[in-house]
Amino acid sequence: MPELPEVETTRNGLAPHMVGALIVAAVVRNRSLRWPIPDLPVDGRTILGLTRRAKYLLMDCGNGTLILHLGMSGSLRILPVGTPPATHDHFDLILTNGKLMRLRDPRRFGAVLWHEGDINSHPLLASLGPEPLQEDFDARYLHQALRGRSIAIKQALMDNHIVVGVGNIYANESLFRSGIKPQLAAGKVSLKRCARLVEEIRATLAAAIAKGGSTLRDFVHSDGSSGYFQQEYFVYGRAGVPCRLCGAPIKQIKQGQRSSFYCGNCQK
Repeated sequence: MPELPEVETTRNGLAPHMVGALIVAAVVRNRSLRWPIPDLPVDGRTILGLTRRAKYLLMDCGNGTLILHLGMSGSLRILPVGTPPATHDHFDLILTNGKLMRLRDPRRFGAVLWHEGDINSHPLLASLGPEPLQEDFDARYLHQALRGRSIAIKQALMDNHIVVGVGNIYANESLFRSGIKPQLAAGKVSLKRCARLVEEIRATLAAAIAKGGSTLRDFVHSDGSSGYFQQEYFVYGRAGVPCRLCGAPIKQIKQGQRSSFYCGNCQK
């Protein structure tokens, strides 16, 4: 599933082609995504901005906001107008600059939604936690948010009410870089360790964005190229492989139906 670095990479690729452009039409070939695509009153509207909140892309169209989510297998591409659609190309936004934005989503868990009014009041966004790359996500906040929680720290990091966008891959990597084992009870992470964890979450996400995110299966950039951060993983997907730091074999366990990877020597 695309995580925060992949969504931010997508935003960075789309924005130069879309912000300031005029929308000719929205073309819906299959409304049956995670939620049915509604009628979209965007024809003739100028795209005023393209931002990201958690894993959602928010396209400001003046009279409302187009909400886009990549789901498990989605990607957004910039293509020349007239490019024939393939089987899983469900949605196009046609622009007057001769380009279109196309959603490809084989599993159809993505979303194309419309909201008028304050976008932060939308039910999908209203209760989200802070962005991990912004200043309000700091050691004191995280320590307070984790107090008294018995759930494992990795699962806490994947709770969008605590912090957004830190999915499975980057939770594993951040915990390794912090020296914290994924099974540790969230409430037992000290303020000092929270400071290190916040630092490493930010560093991990920033490094992933710089490498264009991770391409493990379906994710590609808006120009069709792949991300390369997977080449730098310390633990994710490396079960049984020697740790890059100490040489001990990387371990794999299941937590909340997701795989966790860690070094039993480097993480405590």
